[in-house]
Amino acid sequence: MEPWFSVGEALLGVVVLLFVIQDVFRVVVMPRPYYGRSLTKAMLRTSWRLWRRVAIRRTDGLRREGVLGIFGQLGLLILLGFWAAGLTLGYGLIFDALREQLRPAPGNFGTSLYVAGVSLLTLGLGDIVPVGGPARLVMLVTAASGPALIGLVLALLFSLNSSFQRREALVTTLDASAGAPPSGVRMLETYAALGIAAELPAMFRLWELWTAEVLDSHLSYPLLAFFRSTHDNESWISALGAVLDAATLTIAAIEVPAGNAQLMYDLGCHAVEDLTGYFGLVHERDVGVEFVEFEAALVTLAEAGLPVILSDVAWERFRVLRERYAGALNVLARNFVTPPALWIGDRSTLHAADARL
Repeated sequence: MEPWFSVGEALLGVVVLLFVIQDVFRVVVMPRPYYGRSLTKAMLRTSWRLWRRVAIRRTDGLRREGVLGIFGQLGLLILLGFWAAGLTLGYGLIFDALREQLRPAPGNFGTSLYVAGVSLLTLGLGDIVPVGGPARLVMLVTAASGPALIGLVLALLFSLNSSFQRREALVTTLDASAGAPPSGVRMLETYAALGIAAELPAMFRLWELWTAEVLDSHLSYPLLAFFRSTHDNESWISALGAVLDAATLTIAAIEVPAGNAQLMYDLGCHAVEDLTGYFGLVHERDVGVEFVEFEAALVTLAEAGLPVILSDVAWERFRVLRERYAGALNVLARNFVTPPALWIGDRSTLHAADARL
């Protein structure tokens, strides 16, 4: 092997290793979103599109949800395999450049990849051993990289599960107050019917904190967005949409203190916009609700005992407020194929017969 070729091969290996290590650092170690181009992000998006396409062809709703629910955890295994393959390729290039320092010397690049894989997995078979200083150093670094990568992925898995459990704890509570799938109208109606409408500000404050955590965790660890709820007819997207609808109705058409509802609305819109932007989803501004639906919702709330304002001014304000998040929420719901919910998301990807998922 020509010296210049060996040097070039070793440098290419170093470049591959730096790329993979940088990717692992951004996804696992760095607790903040990365908005630049990333092969990992592109791979996850492509894998999800293919997985979703296969899943939505199933006519049975429960089986479809089962298939979709696998992807979040499977995505982590896909990343692990991708990173392990990248490290093997990088170290394989370096070992191939240092083949004269291995005994017996690898006869081809495939054997060099085998040496890298055996070292990365710390199998220690001993059929090919380093005899030169640089080769020994590379083999030690390779052997350390394997357990380090697995340790980081396991730490990420525990972090994802912890964030998922915190997210779902509050989502599950919507069953009692907002139904399943959740509805903002149903939530307000329940609070009024139970005589606890005075607790609406505290409820909006609780969901404001939940939204902040979801925004931070799902941008830092986007795999969380693919983790589906363990209960039927629930999802973090429909939960956020229901609470946003409740906040919007409170601000626009109900004569109650709306300060906390306004804070929840502002943060919720911010979260929806940031999440659609991060996942590269394009949307248009659309209120997503007809006036007759709005009017029927206010009649329901009035019958429950809430002081509603039924007027063209209330509708216009509601329309302007909901246009800010409805389109983005709709495209999020379509992208992640969330269970059907009142006023939330286009359900063209789901069969009408399975609306009771």
